[in-house]
Amino acid sequence: MSTLLIEGGRRLSGAVAVEGNKNAALPLLAACLLTKDECVLHNVPRISDVKVMARLLQDLGARVEGIGTTTVRVRCPEVLKDEPDGTMVGRLRGSVLLLGPLLARRGRALLAPPGGDFPARRTISTHLEALVSMGARILDGPSHHLEAPNGLTPTSIYLYEASVTGTETALLAAAAAPGISEIRHAACEPHVVELCEFLRKMGAGITGAGTSTIRVEGSRTLHGAEHRLWGDYVEAGSWAVVAAVTGGEIDVHGARPEDLEVVEAVLRRMSIACHSSGEVFRVEPSRPEAAGRITTGLWPGFPSDLVSLVTVLATQAEGRTLVHDWMYELRLFALEQLSGMRADLFLCDPHRIIVTGPRKLRGRILDSRDLRSGMALIAAALAADGESQVAPLETIERGYGTLVDRLRKLGAQVSKVE
Repeated sequence: MSTLLIEGGRRLSGAVAVEGNKNAALPLLAACLLTKDECVLHNVPRISDVKVMARLLQDLGARVEGIGTTTVRVRCPEVLKDEPDGTMVGRLRGSVLLLGPLLARRGRALLAPPGGDFPARRTISTHLEALVSMGARILDGPSHHLEAPNGLTPTSIYLYEASVTGTETALLAAAAAPGISEIRHAACEPHVVELCEFLRKMGAGITGAGTSTIRVEGSRTLHGAEHRLWGDYVEAGSWAVVAAVTGGEIDVHGARPEDLEVVEAVLRRMSIACHSSGEVFRVEPSRPEAAGRITTGLWPGFPSDLVSLVTVLATQAEGRTLVHDWMYELRLFALEQLSGMRADLFLCDPHRIIVTGPRKLRGRILDSRDLRSGMALIAAALAADGESQVAPLETIERGYGTLVDRLRKLGAQVSKVE
């Protein structure tokens, strides 16, 4: 495991480019298993989560070229097994997206409990209910064991929650079920829309992408497709907060302005000078002010993936901010470490935290317990006086590729220690 050493107190400036959205890359890679033809993905993020998913495809019999690069080619004439490698599944929550393609190609799927952030608190019940409604049967056992010996069948389903990966699981299964399926209370996030776009290129008929009702005309004979991933707006928002919290000036390249609107709206509420010009999002030196209240929401609400970062920004803002993340309580618990950096925090309950600023932070040893709060702690360390240590760095590199090099290019004094 690696530790990132950070000498804080430096104003970061320059330009940084984001690659494709991690949360789109994983379902698109899973979709490649739905066809025997070759699929080609461009602008693939060079991050560890994507590498794990690519290795899982290889383990199932796919030929995967370009792992670790921005162009990945996948061809899977035959799926050789029903059970993906349990060790790799335990590292990646997105491995749940393999269930639909395995049922479509093999009629059976055996999946160990998926890993990722907060594995004990995040169930896959929505995914399983969607698959059962399409004809799958759940068998007894310690793992997730499903079979659909007669194939998947089209259906009309209502998702109990608007889960992103639950919606993607339903989409992948419906695309392989010949006939019309309707998914209601579907998630509307851009990466769900992007999966719909890719499945359309593969031959599925899809309408309603980006709304809460998606209609899918599935087929047993999907074909290969080529697609360039849209830029990762969550990563772009992360770099925007890094600029704001250090009083810096950074141009973030590669994300679509329509995806960054929700991020820009919150930053402007905090008096951060920022604007989009094409696929360049610019943040200029500003004096942050408290937002009063920031609440996460389903898209197009403020994404939970960025709540940790804006909490750090609130420590540098004049006034008091209530941050409310109703989705994942453990993200806010991870930020209690900021108190040891002299931040003024009051944790109301597992979902709400009050931050009073501005407070000059001081460096300390920090624990990156999950991907997004880990990046937030790096932002705090960059703004703090003195040295901080953030570990394990691998947790954060799951979603932020070439992180150390990009921080250095922006002027940060950082080093990676094994």
